[in-house]
Amino acid sequence: MLGFDGVVGHEEIISHLQNAIRLEKVSHAYIFSGERGTGKNLLASLFAMTLQCEEHGTSPCMKCESCKKALSKNHPDIISITHEKPNSIGIEEIREQLINDVEIRPYSGPFKIYIINEAQKLTLQAQNALLKTIEEPPAYAVIILLTDNLDILLPTITSRCVTLGLKPVSDNMVKTYLMDQMNIPDYQAEVDASFAQGNIGKAKRAATSAEFSELMQNALKILKSSKEMQLYELIAVMKEMSQEKQNIYDYLDLFAMWFRDVLLFKATREVDNLVFKQEINHIKERAQVSSYEGLERIIDGIQTAGIRLRANVNFDLTMELLFLTIREN
Repeated sequence: MLGFDGVVGHEEIISHLQNAIRLEKVSHAYIFSGERGTGKNLLASLFAMTLQCEEHGTSPCMKCESCKKALSKNHPDIISITHEKPNSIGIEEIREQLINDVEIRPYSGPFKIYIINEAQKLTLQAQNALLKTIEEPPAYAVIILLTDNLDILLPTITSRCVTLGLKPVSDNMVKTYLMDQMNIPDYQAEVDASFAQGNIGKAKRAATSAEFSELMQNALKILKSSKEMQLYELIAVMKEMSQEKQNIYDYLDLFAMWFRDVLLFKATREVDNLVFKQEINHIKERAQVSSYEGLERIIDGIQTAGIRLRANVNFDLTMELLFLTIREN
């Protein structure tokens, strides 16, 4: 861990946090909001470490006793709230680990910091109980809620917190990070960065997972053979490949990337800006047989399929409509 310097993107949020530390205007409650993998945990951890750091700078020194304890997850004054049930954080857990505990002064640091990951899982009772502490906290308390769904939190809570929304990082920054920090080859880094859509966690998963590499090869195989295969065969293949629910959305993202490449190549005849440069022969072939309107219909069809699946519309029917759209256009 390199301190705030090692974070990819999120400059505005880092600057806000560092100014708050510099000016001694640290709030008692923060919400870090952004989809899974955007770096909420990392930013919250670095902020907590900086607040407790013995060097009192605007980034953790990583060398003092406090930083070492935080790095090994053993800091007595940086508390991560845990919960038994996978899908909810109950009132008892909040009472026991936060409300009753916050009355005890910090053991060693100047602050007592509570990090609630997946705060969207707080039950209504837990949120209401937490509200009182957020309204009247001890001077040393800092409560940080991390969420990928801000709308689930009560307005009475969000209005009393400083909300920091994590935005997607540019594809270029993600690609550079994958190449420089993880030694991912240029072509692969470009595909992973485009797939991640600005989400560094998603990019790292794509870059390091053999399963994702296999999934991408399968997606390309389906796209290349969609003309020869019968509809029922295509659906059977997709069904088999997307046993895990999340996989189906990854397939749809890859399909959309591929058809955007086809559309881009058709419009520019240039290879440089394509994500799947190595597939240029197939992309060229597809660009010749599909019209601009047809390609736009396919890309819309892929988005619609994702929306239908999330709304639990029948899998076979959704895929059949999608493959018909891909074939007819």
